[in-house]
Amino acid sequence: MRRRTRIPPSPLPQRDGVDPVRVRLPFEGAWATVREHLVQRLTGAGAGVVDGMFQAGLIVGADGTAVAPDAAYVPGMFVWFHRELPVEVPVPFPLQVVHRDEHIVVVDKPHFLATTPRGSHVAETALARLRRELGIPTLTAAHRLDRLTAGLVLFTVRPEERGAYQTLFRDRRVRKAYEAVAPYDPALALPRTVRSRIVKERGTLTAREVEGEPNAVSRIELIEHRRDLARYRLVPGTGQTHQLRVHMNALGVPILGDPLYPVVTGPVPAGDFRRPLQLLARELEFTDPVTGLAHVFRSERTLTAWSGDPEWAGQ
Repeated sequence: MRRRTRIPPSPLPQRDGVDPVRVRLPFEGAWATVREHLVQRLTGAGAGVVDGMFQAGLIVGADGTAVAPDAAYVPGMFVWFHRELPVEVPVPFPLQVVHRDEHIVVVDKPHFLATTPRGSHVAETALARLRRELGIPTLTAAHRLDRLTAGLVLFTVRPEERGAYQTLFRDRRVRKAYEAVAPYDPALALPRTVRSRIVKERGTLTAREVEGEPNAVSRIELIEHRRDLARYRLVPGTGQTHQLRVHMNALGVPILGDPLYPVVTGPVPAGDFRRPLQLLARELEFTDPVTGLAHVFRSERTLTAWSGDPEWAGQ
């Protein structure tokens, strides 16, 4: 059995709140040089881009020195570099810090802002923005909230404590409650607990319910209604992808502004912030695993479809 290798600290600082890319050279392979492997691995970049990075000294080893393009391939070796950041449309809404201490930061995230770097959303994410604005390069996310969903997100300050907070979410020791605006159906008996089996295949945009042992549980409650709209309180007992959106759609009251349910209407165009998904992570409650303090946080946001925003007129 191969001994587990300790990952050395990054020799490169963050850039715009984004960590450098770390690549570990595989133990199996027939590459003669580091360059050969990276050209094959970074197929989207192209050989010319990789060569340019080598020539500019942008690919470095554990000691921070530039790796030569003809450097011999060493199985298990680590190299670092900064990726070319994509052009991103700035999300024009502030992150509201709800709580900050030496261990955690809790923020009220706006719609359209991704929690952590992923795909085409890198510098315009809650994590990168908070690192820049708060000056905490060690900040990491304890969990994630969908880019289209607004509300409370927990970040950890100290890397050595991150696991303790992530375990809270893994073991379902965090009580989360959401709020949604959706059509009002007087025939829908609420409150109720919805149980079903939800699956989401890799490469598909939507999740779906299938026959089988339930793996998704949601408590659905009616808060209030007026005319044909209602505010709902949603309490997930599990954490399947798109669970609340799937369950609300299955009840015949899909959440307003949802580009996937009941039908896929395509990605929201970049820069179009007019009709956010009307889903909000309203409450976050847990006992701090480091300090032992009982925390109860609540978002003060109001969903725009309920506040009378004219964009939702006629819904």
